[in-house]
Amino acid sequence: MKTVRCYIAALLFLFILPACTEKLEPEDVFASYMEYWQQGRYEQMYELISEKAQSAMTKEQFANRYRSIYEGIEMSNLSIAAPQVGEEKEQASPDIRTFPYQLKMDTAAGPIAADGAVQIVRNEAANNEWKVAWKPSLLFPSMEEGDKVNVRTLKAERGTIYDRFGRELAANGSLEVLGIVPGRLGDARAETIAKLAERLAVPESFIQDKLAASWVKDDVFVPVVNITKERINLDFSDLPGVTKREEGARVYPYGEAAAHLTGYIREVTAEDLDKHPDRRFGPGDMIGKAGMEQIFEERLRGRDGIQITIVKADGQVKETLARVEPVNGEDVRVTIDAMLQDSIYRALDGDAGTGAAIHPRTGEILALVSSPAYDPNRFVQGLSSEQWKVWNEDPKKPLLNRFTKLYAPGSVFKPITAAIGLQLGVSTVDEIKRIDGLRWAKDASWGSYYVTRVRDVPSETLADAIVNSDNIYLAQEALEIGAEPFSTEAEKFGFGKPLPIAYPFPQASLSNNGISNEILLADSSYGQGEVAMSPLHLALAYTPFINEGQLIAPVLELSEGGKAEGKPWGPPVITPATAEKVSGMLLDVVENRKGTGHGAYMDGRRIAGKTGTAELKKSKEEKGQENGWFVAYDAKRADLLLAVMIEDVQQRGGSGYVVRKTAPVLKEYVGGRE
Repeated sequence: MKTVRCYIAALLFLFILPACTEKLEPEDVFASYMEYWQQGRYEQMYELISEKAQSAMTKEQFANRYRSIYEGIEMSNLSIAAPQVGEEKEQASPDIRTFPYQLKMDTAAGPIAADGAVQIVRNEAANNEWKVAWKPSLLFPSMEEGDKVNVRTLKAERGTIYDRFGRELAANGSLEVLGIVPGRLGDARAETIAKLAERLAVPESFIQDKLAASWVKDDVFVPVVNITKERINLDFSDLPGVTKREEGARVYPYGEAAAHLTGYIREVTAEDLDKHPDRRFGPGDMIGKAGMEQIFEERLRGRDGIQITIVKADGQVKETLARVEPVNGEDVRVTIDAMLQDSIYRALDGDAGTGAAIHPRTGEILALVSSPAYDPNRFVQGLSSEQWKVWNEDPKKPLLNRFTKLYAPGSVFKPITAAIGLQLGVSTVDEIKRIDGLRWAKDASWGSYYVTRVRDVPSETLADAIVNSDNIYLAQEALEIGAEPFSTEAEKFGFGKPLPIAYPFPQASLSNNGISNEILLADSSYGQGEVAMSPLHLALAYTPFINEGQLIAPVLELSEGGKAEGKPWGPPVITPATAEKVSGMLLDVVENRKGTGHGAYMDGRRIAGKTGTAELKKSKEEKGQENGWFVAYDAKRADLLLAVMIEDVQQRGGSGYVVRKTAPVLKEYVGGRE
């Protein structure tokens, strides 16, 4: 079968001969037009169309029409198959020749194939030359004058983030959007934009930039701002072209209580486009910018579909040329208990602090709280510059995600030191030490440095020291253990290792460059010095006391069956006997009336815990910030372990203030259950 290339080869041969005056035959015109079309040489195609067609559009308009349509549908691999010579359709007139062809191409919405026909007509007024009778059907066979090719993105629905009980943490809702249909602005365009900018309290350039986007057309709704509670009563009915529309939006039902955990989505930026060129982001597309929205972005976002249609002048779809269905994002179910999350956040009541709750048997993360926080819904609704400024300038730093930060744990680290001493046989629960006064230094080699304690107890056991939270007793124990054994055993609790979950947490640190001297060793024993942990890691570090010495790995995503089995995070760190002894001492911290955690005691319940106050200052004499800690767990059911830290507890009762804040949560989630 002869192809188009046969005709064009013959045609080019004629063009090479300058003396040749033979007129092109219809077959030659058809072959040349097809070849130019396939090569994307639209200016050359224009030279072959009839004078009537040329009078209706310029060469530039003709070429741009093809290019804009093909670029819009992302056309590639264009193929035009023609029949053998003589197989053209039966002719109605000697001045008209009709040649069939088959068009094939790949597009963003998949392959398109269509059968068409080209009419070649004789022009008697122009020396009987044969020309292409161009019509819109030579773009796509079913097109007629006034028709347009429409490319529409079929949005995939973003997956929902559910808590362990099926409550929505991040879901798809709707909000009212204020926007402009540019074609309806008319002659009042400048005046309307000025009035709208004034009412919205935004610069005119903000609106102009929206209208200047490359995708904007006269008949397309251009979103300007979301209708927030501050704008709900504003009237725009007198402004032509300004209208409202209900549109889908991401909603965060728990707002501030889960803000740093869920994160939020925002419209893609130029940086996002550069970073993810493969994702085919379009105008107004959203992307996870923080928290779980960012962590699970690939799974949540799904894959948009696309539809290519021919539409009539009135907007009615005439034909669907190609369509790829959208693939909705995957729903993600996490281990979080949204009500517990909310309860902890409410308990902090605006204090700068953080908390982590886990199931100590399974490692499931039940809550991750940072306080104070921002409302993630504001990012979706449209964040004003004023609100951003308020958040940024707030001394309590609501934008800071505190549960991913490292803090000195203070005395809540002491159970780890006690466990090491017991494990190595250096100490026993009942070992008595005689300590005089509230200050102690090993010897003169320490110079002016000393360790302090709150209670002057001349004679006490290790159990007493945990109940009284005695720094001196634990410092002496650490010196007996020695720096190297202490470091080796302490590191088994996860120091220097990344938390094995998708959420980004920094690694806990026992020391910056090793425990190089006795003073640093003494300070480390009670969670000062260079010890730094996140609240989640601290909670995990208590799991060996509940699980017969086994450190449990954290779990954030709920398994298929909805149940998790505790996975070890490394080999056992202590023996079951040591674990039982430490847990017994922690029970005494709450149940003993003299215990620093007695404020969390509940009649009929077995609450174990440890308080701590971490001092952030450069010298003993300096008065600096104090962060209060309380770690507590239900020793009977062993299904809740809570670690809470509040900043600036000095002058507010130290760690006792944290106990009072935490007690209602424990009462609700431990005392209220049978």
